[in-house]
Amino acid sequence: MNEQEKFMREALKEAEKARKIEEVPIGAVIVQNGKIIARAHNTKNKKSNALFHAEILALNKCAKKIGSWRLLDCDLYVTLEPCPMCAGACINARVRSIIFGAYDAKAGCCGTLYNLPNDQRFNHRPQVIGGVLEKECAEILSSFFQELRKRDKQ
Repeated sequence: MNEQEKFMREALKEAEKARKIEEVPIGAVIVQNGKIIARAHNTKNKKSNALFHAEILALNKCAKKIGSWRLLDCDLYVTLEPCPMCAGACINARVRSIIFGAYDAKAGCCGTLYNLPNDQRFNHRPQVIGGVLEKECAEILSSFFQELRKRDKQ
């Protein structure tokens, strides 16, 4: 297993935590110097707050831990391609790279619908790597929504 897969598996553990509390199972970890320094999962529904995406929560924890909003030497691993808000937060936080698992055809802004981190007009452009453990990351999401639809029918 390579380093990207190792850290994505940790993000998947966070996604599983979200699933257990009936949140959309998306997890994120932030890595600095080969070590996880922040981890989070979606709590948007539980906290009734549209801002509480896994990425935003992880960025916030990371900034508090290192004492700076500039995360220049940090890499974000997230199980689903970031939405516009999260991609923008990564740009603003100056993360070095965004590594994601599943592509998001409905809201993905790291290459699918739009490539926000690659927009030359921004003063910071994180490297983007998509499709790391894509199958596993997509499966946790699709099975979650299948279970929800099944429950809703009953």
